[in-house]
Amino acid sequence: MNSSIALNSLLLVITLALVVVALHIGPADIDLTVAIADSWQGNNSLQAMIFSEIRLPRSLLAATVGATLGMAGAALQGLLRNPLAGPGLVGVSTCAALGAIIALYFGFSAIAWFAVPIFGMIGAGISVLLIFALAGHNSSIMTLILAGVAVNAVASSLISLALNFAPNPYAMSEMVYWLLGSIANRSFADFSLAIPFMISGWLLILNSGRFLNALSLGEDTAQSLGFNLKLHRSLLIIGVALSVGAAVSVSGNIGFVGLLIPHLLRPLVGHEPGRLLAASGFGGAILVLLADITVQLVSPTQELKLGVITALVGGPFFLYLIIKTRNTLQ
Repeated sequence: MNSSIALNSLLLVITLALVVVALHIGPADIDLTVAIADSWQGNNSLQAMIFSEIRLPRSLLAATVGATLGMAGAALQGLLRNPLAGPGLVGVSTCAALGAIIALYFGFSAIAWFAVPIFGMIGAGISVLLIFALAGHNSSIMTLILAGVAVNAVASSLISLALNFAPNPYAMSEMVYWLLGSIANRSFADFSLAIPFMISGWLLILNSGRFLNALSLGEDTAQSLGFNLKLHRSLLIIGVALSVGAAVSVSGNIGFVGLLIPHLLRPLVGHEPGRLLAASGFGGAILVLLADITVQLVSPTQELKLGVITALVGGPFFLYLIIKTRNTLQ
């Protein structure tokens, strides 16, 4: 327990340090101290507006979206008992993006402000349920992977169909945003919209730690320890759907965070699924903050999409995992 507290404290310090660094990064050169003071005093100076309307919400979204993806990846790997599971790989993020695109395509987003995150959460929840329905509860790792890939492929094809029938170029550019992933040009309104759902999802996921520890010993063992498998699975699925759906509704589809982070941190928590959840949340925040800082430094004029950077890092790592676990994929 003490080691977990020490690890999480260290990761929290790194996360906060990167948030401070991110607040200093941007095309405009501002004095952060002056900007914060002006914002606090209500002075609508240019520096205060850049800080409060651009940099602060962007940094907060990078941290919270990353935390969501990292935590959801750890939760899905524990729930499916599949080391290759993640929100992107098994279609959770893609289905959430599909839900958001449906809300945009049919104009639901213009009717209600909460349509995009609600549709995103519904899409994320449906994806997890489909994986269970296709693969079953006692399936091999290969069957689970194939079920997730199939769900991902169907969602991607439906997104492509929506792009083909986009009513205008502006609508198409909005949809492409969901495919590539970005937190540029996000405001406090976007952050305020998503954060209640993300926090609700985090609480449900973190509350499932003891269940995941028991589930790692087998379903029969978990039941003998008094866990209601159907109830706890449902709560965990709802938590993943709430948090990932809300995150994707403001950031688009940012891949590989939920796959990469749990693998890096699992040895540091003694391979316990419950202890991995909070650590993966901090780790995901760190990765997305680093990726967003890199995006702004490498391509300040024509900014790269955030999902491109995470894919460049996560793609090779995924190939490494395939090679490492190929003897068990049967």
